Amino acid sequence: MSLSPSTGPSRTRRAVLALTAAAALLVPLTACGGDDGGGGDSGSGKQSKSALTVLAAASLTDVFKTAGAAYEKAHPGTEITFSFAGSQELAAQVRQGAPADALVTADTKTMDGLKGETGTPVIIARNRLVIAVEEGNPQKVAALKDLTDSGLKVVLAAPEVPAGRYSRQVLDAQKLIVKPVSQEPNVRAVLSKVELGEADAGLVYKTDAAGAADKVDAIEIPDAQNAVAQYPAATLKTTKNADAAAAFVEWLKGPEAQRILSGAGFQQP
Repeated sequence: MSLSPSTGPSRTRRAVLALTAAAALLVPLTACGGDDGGGGDSGSGKQSKSALTVLAAASLTDVFKTAGAAYEKAHPGTEITFSFAGSQELAAQVRQGAPADALVTADTKTMDGLKGETGTPVIIARNRLVIAVEEGNPQKVAALKDLTDSGLKVVLAAPEVPAGRYSRQVLDAQKLIVKPVSQEPNVRAVLSKVELGEADAGLVYKTDAAGAADKVDAIEIPDAQNAVAQYPAATLKTTKNADAAAAFVEWLKGPEAQRILSGAGFQQP
């Protein structure tokens, strides 16, 4: 049986029409798929997280772990990572462009040297020095003048470290010459030497000695002979999360943070 001349073209036209209709349907479906993908992220109701990196002085190690946990609990959208080191090392990291959002040093001198890199700093706490000695004080250290004994192994923080500068300020004011067996890169390293029995005594912050009360004893230094360490905090201009960084620095001045700092032995600003 032969086909009529019109049969082939008719079928062809129908096939073309069907393909055209199918193609027309694909455009809105593809568009809707794209909208759903983008809209789902923004409209899902999930809270985006802010990740903050805070560079902090070594003497804040213990208390900032507690403070950071408290802040994250009160601000569930924020996750904080701390990097602890001597203030001079932190300053070097900032100058080298280390990715971070905020900075807390153990002295104003270090922070002042970074004026072009930070926002306006605020003092969040103060501290004082004590003489850390082995538990039980076997060398019977009683005062700063005892550190001049040549038979005593004394460690100090290096002079470029805030704790080292404070230590020399205190000793110089009393006209005492102390020859340390080592000069450490941060105050926690000084404390560690005493804890391990590698040194008989060292000058550390009161809060450091308090945090290791089961391993060292603290000999108080009279206020008239002591130095006051100030802890300034500031946002970094390179932060990619300026609002969250500023909120954390502001929180450090508030009642909850001050309660935590005071509980660790820090003095209020």
